[in-house]
Amino acid sequence: MARCLRLLTLFTAAQALCCTFAFSVVGLLALSKGLPLEDWGLARYDFLLLGCLLVQAALVWTRFETPREAAMLLVFHALGFGLEAHRVALGAWAYPEEAVSKVLGVPLYAGFMYASVGSYVAQAWRRCELRLSGEPPLTWQFGLVGATYAHFLLGAGLEVRLGLTAALLLAYHRTRVGFTVGGERFRMGLPLSLALIAAFVYLAENVATGLGAWVYPHQAGGWRPVHPGKWLAWVLMLTPAVLIVARMRAGEERAGNVRATMSSTPARRSGRSETP
Repeated sequence: MARCLRLLTLFTAAQALCCTFAFSVVGLLALSKGLPLEDWGLARYDFLLLGCLLVQAALVWTRFETPREAAMLLVFHALGFGLEAHRVALGAWAYPEEAVSKVLGVPLYAGFMYASVGSYVAQAWRRCELRLSGEPPLTWQFGLVGATYAHFLLGAGLEVRLGLTAALLLAYHRTRVGFTVGGERFRMGLPLSLALIAAFVYLAENVATGLGAWVYPHQAGGWRPVHPGKWLAWVLMLTPAVLIVARMRAGEERAGNVRATMSSTPARRSGRSETP
């Protein structure tokens, strides 16, 4: 029992560290509700964008986050903003407040909410030494990523979402996620880990909409819980995030191995003999 409590405590602490950027975004949302921003002539969405940029800069400056991880978050920000702009145009949800930093009806800070998910995955990969095993062929993985984003862009129905979930389970039913806690290695099925992470993201989404981060159509008359179907949507959205980080990390490791091999190889001699 003592060992289990120790490992659980260490695991919880590590997960909290990995969620630092996500916690910061939620904290900024809460702070923006209490500050007299209108008296300062500052729109709420603009305040949130400035806050996210400052947090990101502070994480890099304190070396909590590496420059490569920051660049990785820009990729997630761009993907998230593109998805937001398309879905807002379709009327799936809205950002009703005015701001200078709104583009195509979407405030620029919105991309950081997707980046916070990418930040968690990137931090967990490094701090918990995540490794995937039993992955399907890359063609399957790229196909799932493309199909997932196409699903969200086109706003396909529940049948398509369930079909994608079935494809995810079929493709990754043998995939395991290895992770380290307290110096010990553990393994968990990738679909189960995605489902657990998505549950916490779904909870955070309820908090975020309660703080007015965005508004779903059924929340126009006042806050109501986010539809439970969004949990499944986050399972699908997390899959590309994990795969993108996995591929980028694998590329970094290969490059590091090549550099290490080259540095350890003795320099070739010219072959010309010299007379003593």
